[in-house]
Amino acid sequence: MGRWEPGATQRLVVAAVDLFTEQGYDATTVAQIAERAGVTRSTFFRHFSDKRELLVAGQETLSRLLADGITEAPADATPMAAVAAGLERASSEMGPANRELGPRIHAAVAASTELQERDALKSVGMAAAMTDALVARGVPDPTAHLAAELGVLAFKRGYAQWAATDRDDGTGLAQHALAALEELRAATASLG
Repeated sequence: MGRWEPGATQRLVVAAVDLFTEQGYDATTVAQIAERAGVTRSTFFRHFSDKRELLVAGQETLSRLLADGITEAPADATPMAAVAAGLERASSEMGPANRELGPRIHAAVAASTELQERDALKSVGMAAAMTDALVARGVPDPTAHLAAELGVLAFKRGYAQWAATDRDDGTGLAQHALAALEELRAATASLG
């Protein structure tokens, strides 16, 4: 087992998803995950505080990318246009590995109450990062919160659609997330 091999984080995530799928979250141990990934337990704990954290690996990066996209949107962008810029920025960092892991991670989360709670916290973190970025642009707090929540919903819906599509269709996550945002925008208009 190589102690400092590159790609340990990705290997740990893939190993965990495989094991969670094969034997369930509760039955999977950190030692099994580390062994499957070809690293030591201490390497596991250098990357993650516990096995719950494996399925939200990259949350901070995702939240930062969403906020960065909002921050970098043109100064005259509406709150929803700024959220769209955040979705585009974050989506640009998602590749084939994210797409392939998506359905497997979703299945693991759906089978575990503990992971569902952690996933909910991930959504809260994403919304908070986008809200803060919108408020920093001068968007009033209630509007920033609403736009951020719609952004989280759009990202999740877009990701689910992207992961479920034919792998050779050529569409990227951004296209799906932006389409989902547009659908949600239209749905809010119908609320009256």
